[in-house]
Amino acid sequence: MNTHGTTHGTDDVAAKARRTLIPLLVIYLLGTVCLQAFNLVFQHIGADLGAPDQASLITAIPGVVLGIVCFIYGSLGDFLSLKRITLFGLALLCAGSVLGFLLHGSLPLVIGFRIIQTIGFQAAGSVYLVIVAKYLKPEEKLLYFGLFTADYQLATAIGVLSGGLFVSIDWSYLFLIPLLSLLVIIPLAKDLPSSRGGQGNVDVPGFAIFGVAVLLLTLFFSMLQWWMIVASLAFFILFAVYIAKARDPFITPDFFHNARWIKSIMLIVIFYFINFSVTPLVNAFGSEVYGMTSSQISLMLLPALILATISGTCSGRIAKAIGREHAILTGGTLMGLGMLGSALCLGLGPVAVAVTMCLFYGGMAMLYSPTVDTVLGTLTPEQSGRGVGLNDLAMQGAGAIGIAVFGGPIVMQPFAGGSLIGATGAAANASNMLLIYAAIMAFGVIWFLVFRRSIAGKR
Repeated sequence: MNTHGTTHGTDDVAAKARRTLIPLLVIYLLGTVCLQAFNLVFQHIGADLGAPDQASLITAIPGVVLGIVCFIYGSLGDFLSLKRITLFGLALLCAGSVLGFLLHGSLPLVIGFRIIQTIGFQAAGSVYLVIVAKYLKPEEKLLYFGLFTADYQLATAIGVLSGGLFVSIDWSYLFLIPLLSLLVIIPLAKDLPSSRGGQGNVDVPGFAIFGVAVLLLTLFFSMLQWWMIVASLAFFILFAVYIAKARDPFITPDFFHNARWIKSIMLIVIFYFINFSVTPLVNAFGSEVYGMTSSQISLMLLPALILATISGTCSGRIAKAIGREHAILTGGTLMGLGMLGSALCLGLGPVAVAVTMCLFYGGMAMLYSPTVDTVLGTLTPEQSGRGVGLNDLAMQGAGAIGIAVFGGPIVMQPFAGGSLIGATGAAANASNMLLIYAAIMAFGVIWFLVFRRSIAGKR
């Protein structure tokens, strides 16, 4: 039996897969640029389309779809060809970009084509994470998880700048940004693994039931229609019954009996709950309190986002130097201090807010790599694809629910009556919301301190 030839073939596939990581990051960056740009200016777009009250759905619905497809793509990575998944996503990304630019005359059309773009670009992000989890050595994974979050933070910086720029020209041009992904299609088609990830069939009913349950849950927080929460609960119950009875479900009940995994994935849910709502809040109070344009606000956030890119790039090394647990605690603490500082310094002007935002974004970038590595460390190697998918679902789904929850208060200003900084009106509303964000980050730190020993466990 030629075990040498088999080993050599496996090493060759791994080497080729490694060469696709940068092209995959390019696609993910361009898709995230588009996401963050629309996230910054959704209020302007809603006003232009005559639907300001539903404007947050431009971020919320694609956000929850993003979480669902993250889970589906990551799980499919255990069964299907990574090349097929990526090229399918790239085709959708280009289709959504072109159609969105040509047909954007109503809010449903904008949301629909943003959904198509989102489904498209996330294929590259999920495939990147699956390749890191499956093909890289353990000592390399922290570095590449760090590069992933650095890519996200860089995309956020570019997206915020793009949103601020194009909203004053024509926001529809934002749809075209992801078309630059076509520049990397050749190396991806050449080097991505084309073999099936494993034996088994794609569990279409299971994915469908779970996806509908999560979508209804997110829509409830945005639209507050009680039938949605009842329907969501019914679909979750149906999903539990399905995976218990189905012959070959994509995920088994035993997966959810892993207490270490549940405790660790909650870190992602808590820390990323406010992710999508921070920039819209800053855009709102920057305009109403400081009289700044979206372009000026994006420049105010730029130093923090550049610092986050650097922090994300170095997060793997930081985690190795001080340990994963200390890196998680440090990142979560910085996020909380950033929100608290912004709440208390809001009356001092945009420069003070820009400085405190450096703490928040720098901490979030530092947090990602050790947290994801910790969560995946609670799973077996054959569950890595589904683990990656559920990580992304937790992150994107939590952010989508967060913007659905906080999008209304950002616009309606229910906390404008007074604040710790002595302000009223828009400044009070923003300061109080930032205090709520700080409290959520503090809860995340407390959660980790309470469960850190059981989360760490045996890797």
